[in-house]
Amino acid sequence: MPARLPLLVLALAQLVIALDYNIVYVALPDIGAGLGFPEHDLQWVVSAYVVTTGGFLLLGGRAADLLGRRRTFVAAALVYAGASLVGGFCRTPGALVAVRAVQGIGGSLLFPATLSLINTIYAEGPDRNRALAVWGAAGAGGLCFGSLLGGVLVEAFGWPSVFFVNVPVAVAIAWAGRVLFPADVPRPGTRRFDLAGALTGTGGITLLVFLLVHAPAAGWSGASVLVSAVLSPTLLTLFAVVETRSRDPLVPTRLFRHRSLVAAMAVTAVYSATFGSVPYFLTLYLQNVRGYGALATGLAFLVPAVVVAAGTRAGERAVVAVGVRRMLAGGMALGALGAAGLGLALTEHGSYALLLPGIVLLGLGQGAAWTGMWITAAAGVAPEDQGVASGLASTSLQVGGAVGLAGLVALAGAVGRHPGNGVPPDGTRAAVFAIAAAIACAVPLALAVRTKTESP
Repeated sequence: MPARLPLLVLALAQLVIALDYNIVYVALPDIGAGLGFPEHDLQWVVSAYVVTTGGFLLLGGRAADLLGRRRTFVAAALVYAGASLVGGFCRTPGALVAVRAVQGIGGSLLFPATLSLINTIYAEGPDRNRALAVWGAAGAGGLCFGSLLGGVLVEAFGWPSVFFVNVPVAVAIAWAGRVLFPADVPRPGTRRFDLAGALTGTGGITLLVFLLVHAPAAGWSGASVLVSAVLSPTLLTLFAVVETRSRDPLVPTRLFRHRSLVAAMAVTAVYSATFGSVPYFLTLYLQNVRGYGALATGLAFLVPAVVVAAGTRAGERAVVAVGVRRMLAGGMALGALGAAGLGLALTEHGSYALLLPGIVLLGLGQGAAWTGMWITAAAGVAPEDQGVASGLASTSLQVGGAVGLAGLVALAGAVGRHPGNGVPPDGTRAAVFAIAAAIACAVPLALAVRTKTESP
């Protein structure tokens, strides 16, 4: 079986995950008007997906280990297809939010299943590094091309098309995964499912992500925010207690003795909080300061998409030349430099061309760091734990992104109003400079990473 065929399917799965996260943004005004969303509730078309994806990732990762990676991948792709089909036919706000939550659960199963398949199909070393680079490039393309594709589809066919477009692709990858991926091998011994750990861990993380997504808009004194702020740490504390006493825990404590995995989780959280927040502020700048429409904004993100994809491939080659640790640190340093350059270019009357040097450096660093941190997260982890290790790293990605964006939005609001009506983008510029500083602070953390193939 040619190795490139399974990789194509895994890359398409990552493309679907990234597209589904981003494609609805440009459709939000049409969705709101078409379904009669109250203005303050429209955010939940996006937030419902984010909350359930972040909350269920650990459960999805362990499901891949216990139930089988191929089986979990196929089931998750079919969940995506079914939810997307229903989403296109929704006619009420509540139904669409529920569909987006189901899509998020599909994502929480599909992401760790995809990553653990890469880490078990391809041997640690050049083959796995190459596969992770291709997989990462597909994700970068999905995130950036999602806005453009969404704009084209909405203008031509209306908002339901951003849901229907996922159906044939998700069905195709489910079929291809069933045919191409290795059959699931039964685990030795009796398989026990850690129900108490699943309930407390999933509940605690879901409420934490809900709190971080919901509180900035609703205020920190609302009843739902206060309840989440109390229940989330309580459930996570119970989760920690349960995991230390369970005979077959959802998250085996031995994983936290893997230095490379723990370091990768920290780097991943910083990565998501910083690199992952740039599109939000860049979109604000382009639309509210420069006056770009939805389609023009999507086109403006083509350059970042191409550069990030190039960065993932450059990262793969750099691993061979200098090792994962130096490549990861170099990618973060390059990203910090690019973010600082982008912040300097965010002027009231600056052209798109002035943004390009910062965008290029930022994108190259982002792509290289993306490849490096997933190589690090998988290094030295036993095959039977690859699913939950992927779930841990991807949960760090989701929680880090929610924490980072909430903090940066608060900083931007404190420094100056969000750009609009000709107001200088002081707040946005401050947020981007903060991103540059945070990425720079993560460079020593990246240098602390060790894998079994690298010496101190």
